[in-house]
Amino acid sequence: MGYYIYDMYLKYPFFDGCVFSLGVLGGRKGSDSLQELIDKILAKKEYNVYDLADIVSVLRSENGCPWDKVQTHESIRKDFLEETYEVLEAIDCGDPEMLREELGDVLLQVVFHAQIEREKSVFDLDAVADEVCKKLIIRHPHVFGDVQADTVDKVLTNWDAIKKDEKHQQTFTDTLKSVPKVFPSLMRAQKLTKRADRAGVDLEDKAQTVALIRQRLDQIESADGPQNEAFGNMLLLCAELARQTGIDAEEELGYECGRFTERFEAAEQAGSIQGGDAAALLYNCNDN
Repeated sequence: MGYYIYDMYLKYPFFDGCVFSLGVLGGRKGSDSLQELIDKILAKKEYNVYDLADIVSVLRSENGCPWDKVQTHESIRKDFLEETYEVLEAIDCGDPEMLREELGDVLLQVVFHAQIEREKSVFDLDAVADEVCKKLIIRHPHVFGDVQADTVDKVLTNWDAIKKDEKHQQTFTDTLKSVPKVFPSLMRAQKLTKRADRAGVDLEDKAQTVALIRQRLDQIESADGPQNEAFGNMLLLCAELARQTGIDAEEELGYECGRFTERFEAAEQAGSIQGGDAAALLYNCNDN
């Protein structure tokens, strides 16, 4: 049984954007095993995660999609990040259909990266699932074992201790170094200060943090040139102040960017964007 490219686009839109070798999908067949897999995929009306893995395998096969089969972990690294952000956008929008679609895109990234390693005989999708299942069982001894943890705080304490042991972290510095450097900086800052707090290295209270922020502001204001380190330290302190008050700095700055855009739009529609007080109004949120 042969399949032609225009039929593929018409019937199976998930193949859109990939041009398959006619040796597989055209008038002559390629590998029988590959063709059988394609036939099996096309015969189904509903799919599961293993079908997704099969589709990715086909796309990356010798006669698969020219784009897919040359991708590496590094070449699609940013794609993973973008898809993750789109999941967050769907959550913020409260849109279940959008969330379902975006979760599928993230799942595709997981399957794709696993397929790359499968081709090198390093690990496969089952190994990924096996490891995370074992991790969940080990880190929930109060559910799968006889450890007592009847509060959220106890659960988190156990989780951190088990995680530290799993990763062979001998010092508190090891726990700080384990925070990924690729995290958004405000998120990373709060994770670092939280772990420092657990080690007993914390500022006394909000007043001390605010005082240090004021010192950095005075230093920046009085300097003739850029004060990079002072500015970076001030941002770290602002992230710590947010943490002390129970605020997720990364998330709240994201919300403020949205509010800034809304204020800008309102000012532009009112014709006051060029006014002398426009900037002060845009940058100063008077909400209590």
